[in-house]
Amino acid sequence: MTDIEEVGSVASELEVLRDCLLAAEAACAADIAAAHPLHHRSAVNLVHYRELRRHDMRALQNRLSSLGLSSLGRSESHVLASIDGVLAVLADLRGQVAPQPAGLVGLEEGRGLLTRNAEMLLGSPPSRRQTRIMVTMPSEAADDQSLVDGLIARGMDAARVNCAHDDSAAWGRMVAFIRSGITADGRPCKVAMDLAGPKLRTGPLLPGPRVVKVRPRRDERGRVVATARVRLVEAADPTSPVSEADSESIIDIPVSDAEWLHRRRVGDRIKLHDSRGARRTWTVVDVAEGKCLATVKATTYVMTGLEMTCRGQHHDTVAVGELLEIELAHRVELGDRIKLTRSMAPAPATRAGIDHFIGCSLPDAFQRAQPGERVMLDDGKIGGVIESVTNDEIAMTVTDVRPGGANLRAEKGINLPDTDLGLEALTPKDLEDLVFVAGRADMVSLSFVRRPEDVAQLQQELRRLGAVDLGIVLKIENSVAFENLPELLLQAMRSAQVGVMIARGDLAVEIGFERLSEVQEEIMWVCEAAHVPVIWATQVLDTLARTGHPSRAEITDAAMSARAECVMLNKGPFITDAVSMLDSILTRMGGHHDKKRSLLRRLRAWEPSELEPVQRE
Repeated sequence: MTDIEEVGSVASELEVLRDCLLAAEAACAADIAAAHPLHHRSAVNLVHYRELRRHDMRALQNRLSSLGLSSLGRSESHVLASIDGVLAVLADLRGQVAPQPAGLVGLEEGRGLLTRNAEMLLGSPPSRRQTRIMVTMPSEAADDQSLVDGLIARGMDAARVNCAHDDSAAWGRMVAFIRSGITADGRPCKVAMDLAGPKLRTGPLLPGPRVVKVRPRRDERGRVVATARVRLVEAADPTSPVSEADSESIIDIPVSDAEWLHRRRVGDRIKLHDSRGARRTWTVVDVAEGKCLATVKATTYVMTGLEMTCRGQHHDTVAVGELLEIELAHRVELGDRIKLTRSMAPAPATRAGIDHFIGCSLPDAFQRAQPGERVMLDDGKIGGVIESVTNDEIAMTVTDVRPGGANLRAEKGINLPDTDLGLEALTPKDLEDLVFVAGRADMVSLSFVRRPEDVAQLQQELRRLGAVDLGIVLKIENSVAFENLPELLLQAMRSAQVGVMIARGDLAVEIGFERLSEVQEEIMWVCEAAHVPVIWATQVLDTLARTGHPSRAEITDAAMSARAECVMLNKGPFITDAVSMLDSILTRMGGHHDKKRSLLRRLRAWEPSELEPVQRE
């Protein structure tokens, strides 16, 4: 085939593809017409992109590249304009004049629409970076304005309040603190509120005894190198001492008689038989009003009601006050059977090799689940396959768990990725919470959305509440939502402000961890086609936020997140450090990436002035 013949063949194939895009646009005319006026052109481009991705473009892309033409690999925001641009070049190569269609979304307009929509929903970004930072508010933020102010000062652009935790009074205080804060460059911090949604969880387990272990620190030979310390205090509310504490910690243990504490003196020796019957002696080393500090040289198990007798100036006995019950867990190993029950009564925790019973919070699961379907527990830490289903019990066999097994506790997530649960995204609690959200937030996140009808229900409720201008964020956290994403977007684009959150935790459990990287890319592409901003969420710098030290892998993950319009951090004791590091990473990466495009910014790393002079003979 001659070059001219190849050009003509490629042009014919592109023209067929173009006709398919226009046919898809005509078929979706009603959905496009229903879009908000701000999103009408974006809805057209989204329909074009969806049709484009229904074709295998790889062979055509190779042929275009061999001709030195655009392979359409970066056409998300301006699909038809890209095709028409290539057709124009092909026509010119054949000495023809290509028609010049008007009214198509071009490259610059596509970028501009996405920028506008992101600013409407998420606010303007700081001048130093284009990607915003969202932070999940911890419970402490309801009573600590300095914490909120510190996060804003470090770079938080939007605050997320999770309606699955705390209550409306606490949310109100959080929102007030957020609203009172202003960034260094004078921008207000946006408020996002997540509806809890119909999340499945495991039921309660019977608690363990009210006991705490006090142990000194020992060396490799078992010799005591530092005594443990306990602080005996007046009994009040049930107290949860630090379990498995090392000698650096002081463990608070309540006692039933305050006067007993007042009679203690330095040097008193406290005798007791611990919960195993072992004899132990503690020595008082410090006293203060209403408390005394004692050292412990041998491991002691202390439980509620245990008697302690002082052999000192005053010979008297006191009982240990109320301790919190120990939270127990099933120990689950490969091949174990777990039975999810309709009953939410507390179940006894069992060891590996014995059938484990635990409640399932969603009654509908017992009507919908089928043998052979998968079950994932506790964010995928335990996976299995359903063996049988009755009206009251789902029996599963564990097929996936880490070597040595894992603990299964109460209030852990249950995912049924193969089961059509037929749930509405808005629960009665969500409808109640939405009244609060509508009057205080800038955007509301719809959890566990699956179908366009879920989005339509939220839009209807917002109209009823007079909050049609409230931004809507679709949380993509299950396989059904991912498969329906173009339809979900077309429905959501009937509202003025729309965004998508890639909730990578539940999503990874549902689709499989090995597919997460692929799927999150596809979500970003289709959102770019719709000119809808994306929030990249779940476990970003999670180790840093929890421990103060990041892992190498999460630094790379944070760098990749710069292609989104916003990145969300979860709470943790070192969350302010995580915000600072993310701000630095996003600022640096913003000069290298814009969505799928690599930006060839000037690199100073290899300039001669930055290097040692080369020595030549």
